[in-house]
Amino acid sequence: MEPRQKLINSAEVCVDEALCGLVRANGGLSRMWGGHRVLLRSDLNLLRGKVALLSGGGSGTNEPAHGGFIGEGMLSAAVAGGVLLLLLLPSILAAILCLHKAGAQGVLLIVKNYTGDRLNFGLAAEQARNHGVDVDMGIVAYDCGLNQPSKAGRRGLCGTIFIHKVAGALAEEGCSLIQMFPSVCVCVCVTGTLGVSLSPCSVPGCLPSFDLPPGDMEIGLGIHGEPGIKRSKMASADEVVKTMIDHMTNNDSQSHLPLKSGNSVVVCVNNLGALSCLEMAVVTRATIICLESRGVVVARVMSGSFMTSLEMVGVSLTVMTVDQETLRLFDAKTSAPAWPNLSSVCVSGRSFITEAPEMSPHPQDHTHKEGPLSPVMRKALVKVCTTLLEKQEELNALDRASGDGDCGNTHAQAAKAIQEWLQDHVVPGCPGRLLSVLAGLVQEKMGGSSGALYSLFLTAAAGHVTEGQSNGAAWATAMHAGTQAMKKYGGADVGDRTMLDALCPAVDELMKLKTAPPGGQLAVLQNAVKKASLGAESTLDLTAMAGRASYIAAERVSLPDPGAVAVATIMRTVMETLEEEKKK
Repeated sequence: MEPRQKLINSAEVCVDEALCGLVRANGGLSRMWGGHRVLLRSDLNLLRGKVALLSGGGSGTNEPAHGGFIGEGMLSAAVAGGVLLLLLLPSILAAILCLHKAGAQGVLLIVKNYTGDRLNFGLAAEQARNHGVDVDMGIVAYDCGLNQPSKAGRRGLCGTIFIHKVAGALAEEGCSLIQMFPSVCVCVCVTGTLGVSLSPCSVPGCLPSFDLPPGDMEIGLGIHGEPGIKRSKMASADEVVKTMIDHMTNNDSQSHLPLKSGNSVVVCVNNLGALSCLEMAVVTRATIICLESRGVVVARVMSGSFMTSLEMVGVSLTVMTVDQETLRLFDAKTSAPAWPNLSSVCVSGRSFITEAPEMSPHPQDHTHKEGPLSPVMRKALVKVCTTLLEKQEELNALDRASGDGDCGNTHAQAAKAIQEWLQDHVVPGCPGRLLSVLAGLVQEKMGGSSGALYSLFLTAAAGHVTEGQSNGAAWATAMHAGTQAMKKYGGADVGDRTMLDALCPAVDELMKLKTAPPGGQLAVLQNAVKKASLGAESTLDLTAMAGRASYIAAERVSLPDPGAVAVATIMRTVMETLEEEKKK
C-alpha cells in the first residue's frame, strides 16, 4: 500500500506553509517569530485588562481549529504542533508570556484531555506563574464514545470550540479568571461529542492510520487518526445519526450526555475532513429531526468543518445543553474567521416553509375557443407529430455520432405529448395561445436542452401572433423573436453546428414575408424550407462549438447535426400542409 497523495510541497514544511497561508489570508491573525508555531490576534493591544485565551492542537488534524478560532470574542492565541503531533512546551510558554506582555490580566489555557497536551500546557502554566503570570488551565473532557473511560478520562473533541466561544464572550465582557472558570467547567459538563468515520486518514508521507474495509464504519473515534471504540456496518444517514445520539445519551454509559425532553441545545455537525456538502446537509437534517423527536429544543445548529482529522470521511456530532445566559454568550459577536455567521433565531419551532405563489394553470389546461385558423393548425400539428415519430430512429442514429443518441427519442416524446393533448383539446384560434400551449408541453415532456430551447423559441414567438394579427409579417416577426431568444439564452449562433444552422437561414428568408404580396407568401415559405434543408446539410462540414457535440473530436463527427435536421423536417412538414390546403 502506498501513502496517499496530498497537494503539498513536502511533508517536512507543510505545517509551516499551512500556518503561513492561514495568516496571510486573514488580516486579524499574526504569527510569532523565532521558530515558534504560535498564531496570535493581530490586535493584541485590545487584550489589555482582559483575560486572554490560549488553546492549541496538532496541525493537519484539527483545522480550522485552532487558528481559525482566534479573534475578538474567542481565542487570543493558539499553539500548533506538527501533523498529529504533541505541542512543544517552549511555544506554549512563549505564547503565554506574549499575551501577558500585551497587558492581559490573566491567561486561561483551554486544553483538550490528552496526556501530552495536559503535561505540556501544565508545565508551561507552572513556569508562567514563576514569571508572575496569573494563569489557569481548564481541561476539556466530554467524549461520549467510551462506556467506561479509563483513568486517562474522556477526550476533548470538536465541542472544545463551544468552550472557546463561551469563554471568549466572557473574557470580552471583562470577566476575571475566577469569575469565568466556573462557567467554563459547567459548559464542559453539559457537552457531549461522538464521531463516526467511513475511512481512515493519513499523515503526509505515511500510510493510512488504520484499515477500514468497504461497507464498515468506525464509531467513537478521536481527532488524531485513531480508530473508534467499535466497528459497525454502514447504514443510512438517519440510522447512523440515531445510533450516534442513542449512544451519546445512553444512561448505562459512564460518559453519556444527560439529555431529556425540554432541554435546549446547541448542536455542531462537524465534517471530519472529506464528507461532501450534500452529505453534511443530509446529516444535519437527520440530527435536528432526531433531537426534536426526543422533545429537545434545538436552539442553534453549526454545520461544516470546524475540527477535522485530515481527509477522514466522517462526521462528529456535538450537543451542548444551554440556558438563556449560555445562549447569549454563544450568540455574542466574534471576529474569528472560522466561526460561522449563525442566525440568532431558534431552529426548533420556527416556520421554515415558504408557500409557493399561486401559479396560473398551465396554458394547455385553459379552455380555448376555436377560430378560422384552428383546422389548418391542427392538420399541421398532426402531420409534424407523425413525421417526427417516423424519423425517431433516423434522428437517434445521427445523434449517436455526436451525442448520446437520444435526439429522436426526445422529439418523439414531444410528438406523443402533443398528440395526447390534441385528443382532448380544441386548437385555439389564436396562434399565440397555441404556441404557448406547445411551449408548456415541450418544456414538461421533452426535457433536456432541446426541450428548453424549443420552449424558449415558442414562448418568445407567442406574443407576436394573435388571432387578429396572424398574417405573414406577424409570423415572420414571431419566428425572428423565437430565434433571437434561442441565441440569447442558448449561447450558440450560426456556424456552431446546432439547430440554429437550419433555423436562422430559414428565418432570414421568412422576413421577406413582410413585403411579399399575398400571392407570393407560399413561395417565400418554400424558399425558407430549402434554406433550412441546406443549413442542416451544411452542418456536416462544421465543427461543433456548442452542445454535446462540441466535446467530441471533430474527426469523429461525420453526419449532419440531428437538431438541425429535425428543424428542417418540421418546417418542410408545415409547408406541405399549407400546400395541401391551397390546393383545396
